[in-house]
Amino acid sequence: MAPRMRIAELKALSEKPQGYRRAGVMALFYPGPDQLAHLLFILRNTYPGVHSSQIGFPGGQQEQGDRNLLQTAPRETEEEVGVPGGRIRPIRSLSRVYIPPSNFEVSPFMGICEQTPHFRKQDSEVAEIVQVPLSDVLSDSHLVTRRLTTSYAADIEVPAFHLNGYIVWGATAMMLNEIKTMLRTFF
Repeated sequence: MAPRMRIAELKALSEKPQGYRRAGVMALFYPGPDQLAHLLFILRNTYPGVHSSQIGFPGGQQEQGDRNLLQTAPRETEEEVGVPGGRIRPIRSLSRVYIPPSNFEVSPFMGICEQTPHFRKQDSEVAEIVQVPLSDVLSDSHLVTRRLTTSYAADIEVPAFHLNGYIVWGATAMMLNEIKTMLRTFF
């Protein structure tokens, strides 16, 4: 699910640049209002940065008080969408993803909230909470290719997921594809 330009860019890097930052994100599974499995995404606010107005998993930069990124992901999830970190049961980690435009290495985690959460978005960072049925994530009918212009690239072709009217691409699509591949081996 990586765009061709990103694959070429990553191959050209022998190692991550100095000063890269670390972040943790949470792919949160929970029973939706219909009691079927859902996966949580956020639409980031519009701001002067490389991830402005993009769909992603809740999460953010590791802070000094965080023991590790597994502590960062639920803490940030609680801050951004109001789900108490203590109600999130971590299941497993996923592959880390280095994101050159923002110089972040992101560690994604899968987690479960056993009850339908009461979401409360952090208005300063989150424009919208996006709840997606897991069945949509697993369906190949939601795989698309789109041409996008971003803050750092013009008219690029990207593989993506089309979910709830949003285009999920880039690092989030790569993480989501790993989740999809893993879940399909069990179902």
